[in-house]
Amino acid sequence: MNALYRDQPWRPPRPEALEIPGPAGPLEAIVEDPAAQGGGEPPALAVVCHPHPLYQGTMRNKVVHTVARAANRLGAPAVRFNFRGVGTSAGAWDEGRGETEDALAVIEWARRRWAGLPLWLAGFSFGSYVALRAAPHARPAALVTVAPPVQRFPLADAAALQLPWLVVQGEADELVDWREVRAWSEARRPPPELVLLPDTSHFFHGRLGELQDAVQGFFGRCVDGMEE
Repeated sequence: MNALYRDQPWRPPRPEALEIPGPAGPLEAIVEDPAAQGGGEPPALAVVCHPHPLYQGTMRNKVVHTVARAANRLGAPAVRFNFRGVGTSAGAWDEGRGETEDALAVIEWARRRWAGLPLWLAGFSFGSYVALRAAPHARPAALVTVAPPVQRFPLADAAALQLPWLVVQGEADELVDWREVRAWSEARRPPPELVLLPDTSHFFHGRLGELQDAVQGFFGRCVDGMEE
């Protein structure tokens, strides 16, 4: 899969805007599928959850876009979507409960569109919380949580996940204490793979390339593991 990595010539897939049926009404979404423009057989499908809806979090967040792009570069279609009440998505903020239902509805839709492909589930900040809530039901093949808000949401009781799992955290995050994330990660059984990026803020200003490398490398190892 190295030929697909970001130091190689590559053309991003054309975004497809659509609506996905959700439990509170239609959910605004963007699909980017390398196969739609001549890419090879996809190794998986990716669904990426965005940060907090009450603090301008949307599917167009640059961290969410970067995580989706990491999947695209390995040939995987990626689905970004707006939680209920965000953009043109129907419904209203539901403190994570309804947002988890939204994520599961999007996953169900994606699994119908790309039947038989493994699921890569990811989230950024609040989206990490939603991804962790959804994971026991969605049973992804791999999980990525970027800047999981361990001090703001009840993540201490996150279920033990027997799957490849990556946590990426900035050490200069002004909203999430990297030491708390490290302690939380080390307390999981089994612990996730943890990547700490020095001098990196919550929104990964100037560090998006390093974030993409970390996520893409992790997904790439998942692909290599499936091929063995």
